[in-house]
Amino acid sequence: MPDASPPLAGSLRAGLLRWLAVLLTVLLVFSGWSAYWNGRAAADSAYDRTLLASARAIAEGLVANDGKLRANVPYIALDTFAYDSAGRIYYQVLDTQGRLISGYEELPAPGAEIRRTDDYPALARFYDGEFRGEGVRLVSLLQPVSEPELNGIAEIRVAETLGARERMARSLLTDTLWRVGLLAITALLLVWLAVSAALRPLGKLSEAVELRQPDDLRPLPMVTVQRELKPLVAALNHFTERLRGQFERQAQFIADAAHELRTPLAALKARIELGLREQQPQRWQETLEEAGAHTDRVIHLANQLLSLARIESGAQAIAEGGAQQLDLSQLARELGLAMAALAHKRGVAIALEADRPVWIQGEPTLLSELLSNLLDNALAHTPNGGNVVLRVRDEGVLEVEDDGPGIAPEERDKVFARFYRLQQQGQGAGLGLAIVGEISRAHRATIELGQGALGGLLVRLRFPSNIS
Repeated sequence: MPDASPPLAGSLRAGLLRWLAVLLTVLLVFSGWSAYWNGRAAADSAYDRTLLASARAIAEGLVANDGKLRANVPYIALDTFAYDSAGRIYYQVLDTQGRLISGYEELPAPGAEIRRTDDYPALARFYDGEFRGEGVRLVSLLQPVSEPELNGIAEIRVAETLGARERMARSLLTDTLWRVGLLAITALLLVWLAVSAALRPLGKLSEAVELRQPDDLRPLPMVTVQRELKPLVAALNHFTERLRGQFERQAQFIADAAHELRTPLAALKARIELGLREQQPQRWQETLEEAGAHTDRVIHLANQLLSLARIESGAQAIAEGGAQQLDLSQLARELGLAMAALAHKRGVAIALEADRPVWIQGEPTLLSELLSNLLDNALAHTPNGGNVVLRVRDEGVLEVEDDGPGIAPEERDKVFARFYRLQQQGQGAGLGLAIVGEISRAHRATIELGQGALGGLLVRLRFPSNIS
């Protein structure tokens, strides 16, 4: 048979740390991504300013001679464009006619869509491009030329490879990842310590439960339990209280059942022993008949006790959604026909009033037991020649009426207790109406006892339309 136990959910501490690690990882990725692009933006801003400064230094060296524009780049400006540890800088100077007069050829020109920057007071445009197979960042500075021999606009372009910018962005990214990673590890460690401290009372509570004896159903202590765990402990205590009540009822039921069975069994044994002392065969026959009658009563009592034991499992099935849709009229018709022979033997007439189907939700075995006990109780108290009426009404109402002696009003609330016998009741164990009451509660049906039109007892049950 396969194991029906649910799979283990794992450690609460490990689960919390796992979720926190996932959240911190997401935070780490987001922080790294944000740090990289923020660092890149900061590097672009810083290096763009350097590019513009270099372009302005070259613009200051422009001179007109014989109607031609020349670029006199001082040594200091040339030193700015030398190799560095992360990349290289290129420049280009175009005269007013757009002809190259100094610098590198084929530097990318700014597109028509590139707008002039508003960050600096200069006719400068920043843009990205590619030169000699590498990505570069460029600035295009327009420099007005106003000389007696020459008027117009010259253009200076300065380009820088992206190595320095990437190095600065990576530096910021690495620093951020180290800081956030260290913070995440520290947070995980602190959370582990905090969760361990928070779960310590729960561990003590679990240990206290484990050390208890099987019959120790006292409430669990709530003194050292946190506020969030108190509902759990309260629910466990409530469950323990109900379990203790169930055990007490079972113990009482076993004691009552043993007491009720001991008396008829002792009488049966005494009757048999007396019969064995008789010498006449006729007395043996009478003894066997009396023993058979006693045995029938013992069997009836045992069946009623078994019915009470079955009610609990049936009620559990109803509570778990195992109720079925049943036609109460059809069920009453079947039970009436099954009890007809017994009624005829006792000289009692059974009448059935069930004109149309009446649908209810219930457990068929328990409802059959309920109807059987109601009819058996009515037949037992109806005199020879009397009448029993089994009636089914709309809205889930079931009635059983007889013309027997009935039940006094002061005893009507007591007859549903187990082993309660009426004063005028000679035989019986007092379990018939107790079984009816238990099954009614399992189906959430209300039950009323009163005096019927025939002068005897009227039992009326009202079933809800839906008990799920």
